[in-house]
Amino acid sequence: MRFESLKTVSNRKNRIKDNSTVSFTDLFNSNVFDDTAMRNFLSREAYESVSSSIHNGKTINRKMAEHVASGMKRWALSKGATHYTHWFQPLTGSTAEKHDSFFEPENGKAVEKFSANSLVQQEPDASSLPSGGLRNTFEARGYTAWDPSSPAFIYENTAGKTLCIPTVFVSYNGEALDYKTPLLKSVNLVDKAATEICKYFLKKVSSCTASLGIEQEYFLVDEALFQARPDLVMCGRTLVGHAPAKGQQMDDHYFGSIPDRVFNYMYDLEIEAAKLGIPLKTRHNEVAPGQYECAPMFEEVNLAIDHNQLLMDLMDDVAKRHHFRVLLHEKPFAGINGSGKHNNWSLITNTGVNLLSPGNDPNSNLLFLTIFINTIKALHDNSDIIRASIASASNDHRLGANEAPPAIISAFIGSKLTQVLNAFLADAVAEDKGEKKSINIDKIPEILRDNTDRNRTSPFAFTGNKFELRAVGSSTNSAQPMTALNSAVANQLIAFKIAVDSAVVKGVDQKKAIVLELKKVLKSAQNILFEGNNYSDEWAKEAKKRGLSNIKNTPESLKAYISNQAHDTFVKNGIFTQEELHARYEIMLEDYIKKIQIEGRILGELAYSFILPPSIQYLSNVAANVKTLKEAGIKVGTAQKELIESIGEHIDMVKTKTDQMIAARKKANTMIDSEKQAISYHYDVKESFDDIRYHIDKLEQLVDDKMWQLPKYRELLFTR
Repeated sequence: MRFESLKTVSNRKNRIKDNSTVSFTDLFNSNVFDDTAMRNFLSREAYESVSSSIHNGKTINRKMAEHVASGMKRWALSKGATHYTHWFQPLTGSTAEKHDSFFEPENGKAVEKFSANSLVQQEPDASSLPSGGLRNTFEARGYTAWDPSSPAFIYENTAGKTLCIPTVFVSYNGEALDYKTPLLKSVNLVDKAATEICKYFLKKVSSCTASLGIEQEYFLVDEALFQARPDLVMCGRTLVGHAPAKGQQMDDHYFGSIPDRVFNYMYDLEIEAAKLGIPLKTRHNEVAPGQYECAPMFEEVNLAIDHNQLLMDLMDDVAKRHHFRVLLHEKPFAGINGSGKHNNWSLITNTGVNLLSPGNDPNSNLLFLTIFINTIKALHDNSDIIRASIASASNDHRLGANEAPPAIISAFIGSKLTQVLNAFLADAVAEDKGEKKSINIDKIPEILRDNTDRNRTSPFAFTGNKFELRAVGSSTNSAQPMTALNSAVANQLIAFKIAVDSAVVKGVDQKKAIVLELKKVLKSAQNILFEGNNYSDEWAKEAKKRGLSNIKNTPESLKAYISNQAHDTFVKNGIFTQEELHARYEIMLEDYIKKIQIEGRILGELAYSFILPPSIQYLSNVAANVKTLKEAGIKVGTAQKELIESIGEHIDMVKTKTDQMIAARKKANTMIDSEKQAISYHYDVKESFDDIRYHIDKLEQLVDDKMWQLPKYRELLFTR
């Protein structure tokens, strides 16, 4: 298969489209039921109802929903759509949909039907999707409900066009079975909390929006080579493979010229993304060979996440047109950089003020410091929750691997802001001649944007007017970490306002109360700030002294979801119920177990079906040649004997260690408790993978290249 695949790749022809007449301006949002489409296809009353729902959160009544459904149907049919679906994000990490036709038979004819009921709510059941025990299979009603804040869109593929309606997915009793439901709750929570803080400074502010920009890294592999690697097909990553002589050490791929075939894929992707209103802005080669990145403009967090989930689906579909496969696994290849998904987060008022952008006067800078310091405090108190929100079997390979932030959660703010905060702690309180303490707001210094270099080793870095959560994995649904971050920040802002208002009631001047409380908050959160190299051993030791967690694997990190802090952050604020949190914990443990289980099975298959047979055959060939030489009276050199011994030893070790891994996997499968099973899979099963791989990779170097069945790294990474 390997050589057939290489032959196929060598005969590939570039899929070139005539894009001379393409206008991104005309294409943008052309397949989205956006404001323009709504104005054209809805009555004035229906349009105003939807707009009010989007901007003010007002409920659309059923009568008006009927008008919206009628207009949306006419728009979709005008675009050539034949079916519609409620598009949702279950706890599998991918998107889900069940298509229904617009057309129904009536008196021997096909009639177009799409009612308010079809738009607003459906019952897809979806009983096999993860629920963590929230519902039993025999009573597994599940409902999808329309999210008007994310516009409907037409998804095109070679088979036709489908109207997709973004929805939440909940159980019969209303428990969240998806990522969107708690995200929307967290968006509302941080909106209200930040707005209340803004009213101390900006009276005209009536709402605040969490803003997000998601950078997406990925690998491209030719589909013929992909199909010849069972580990890529089943696991999304290579479980074996010796490092090529040249990897990323020359730094020549990063920001290099984009190969023509890849460029054509990127351009095709951007065209399809534009139709769906995904504002892709950037494309470039990433660090590792075969690795690339695209990044959009900033959007409201719910829409940004919907667009990113849609983008990942789109990337996969477009790649197949170009005979590529997209690898979104965090670590598809050992020894070179993996892929992340940097989440750039900020808060924007309805008046256009970025609350994480420093101002030009003491008052606006005090507002900035209020949001800034409370965000740091939120990270400090919820660091284990943030760590759990980005935990997965695949991201474990990336975190702390000198290519991504470590498992220790810390914040980088830069030298200038460090000086500002130190000065704030020391000088914000001045003593007048009467020796009475007073707050001099004018002493808050001017703070410049982009006033310090970046720290690419930090998990949570301030980058001028936003925080960048760099630890999110490339395959992750960003709703999970953003729900955690929104909730944590909102929870802290609520506590901060209670403290300030309490002081004001006692007669303290409002701004004085704000400054005093900010100093108290900052002092309690300073341990989370770190400006140095997060990869260093010294930082690990220092972090331990500071009492910061260093949770290096997923099973142990997930415990944060059932902690007291999770109860304070999520349950008290109505983001999750206690039952929902436990369900998430169980679902994520199960996801981890299944992924390692699949990898263990594939690794065993590779060892027995792909590695040992050609290795044993080659060993037999070499041994036969040596025997022939001896029989002919020709002296056999030491090198030949050593080669035979080396191949034999590695064959024995592959067999022995694979058998041990399989036995450990079977033992883990007998455990009923999911937490113990996940830990067993981590320590007893997963940690044996590298030992098996070591000996397989040695055999790859020793066995005749013509006999090696699996495409090698040099072919996977460099064949375009």
